[in-house]
Amino acid sequence: MVTRWMWMGLLGALAILMAVGCGGGGEEVILATTTSTYDSGLLDTLVPMFDDETDYEVKIIAVGTGQALAMGERGDADVLLVHAPSSELELVESGATINRQLVMHNDFIIVGSEDDPAGVEGMTSAADAFATIYDNEATFISRGDDSGTHKKEKAIWGDAGLDPEGKSWYEQSGQGMGASLQIANQKDAYTLSDRGTYLAQSENLDLVVLVEGDPVFFNVYHVMQVNPDKFDKVNSEGGAAFVDFMISEEAQNIIRDFGVDKFGQPLFIPDAGKDESELTPG
Repeated sequence: MVTRWMWMGLLGALAILMAVGCGGGGEEVILATTTSTYDSGLLDTLVPMFDDETDYEVKIIAVGTGQALAMGERGDADVLLVHAPSSELELVESGATINRQLVMHNDFIIVGSEDDPAGVEGMTSAADAFATIYDNEATFISRGDDSGTHKKEKAIWGDAGLDPEGKSWYEQSGQGMGASLQIANQKDAYTLSDRGTYLAQSENLDLVVLVEGDPVFFNVYHVMQVNPDKFDKVNSEGGAAFVDFMISEEAQNIIRDFGVDKFGQPLFIPDAGKDESELTPG
């Protein structure tokens, strides 16, 4: 019997085999990144710029942050772009990654159908909204993939003191944010999404933003190199070049403006050089 976790493993392997290449001809840099940076379209803009300006060719492997971090821990990537700070720090402390730099942030939101069967619209507490969804047994789509979004979702369930695992209304997609949004759309279900991917996909969705603004929704992204002193096959110079590019004024300006023309707001807020302890949502 093929279990959901077996399928997730197969999908992860397929993602690696089908890594997306941008640019052409240069020395390869393997970037393992969360699906939100890819599904939002941000990397479609940034990676070709990096490739054109350097002698490198980035191969993007877009998976959940948990899988991206695992690739870094094994030395299977050169550089990581992820959004799970506590898990990232564990990797830095273990010596698997170095040169961790703040890049940008956005926020998480709870989206669902306009009908809002659980009645969570306008709530300001993520935990209270989850508890209301739980009490109403309203269909909820979880990433279920150990991504940064899934980690945040589990933390919110923990804040609510609830465990939805095994409930008939709680479904796990085992897929990226874009695909999970499409599933939630088809099922008129609730889901937790980063705002950037939701906005990028919104023209193909009937889902609306129902809950936002809780400080727990803060969603910060870092870039970091896989440690070449620990993994001798890592492209050290290429990884360092990509880190430098992501925190450069040029890339930060692109991030600042990305999405404004189409959505009236940026999908991400650039943060390079800022004091992370002073960052606030918005």
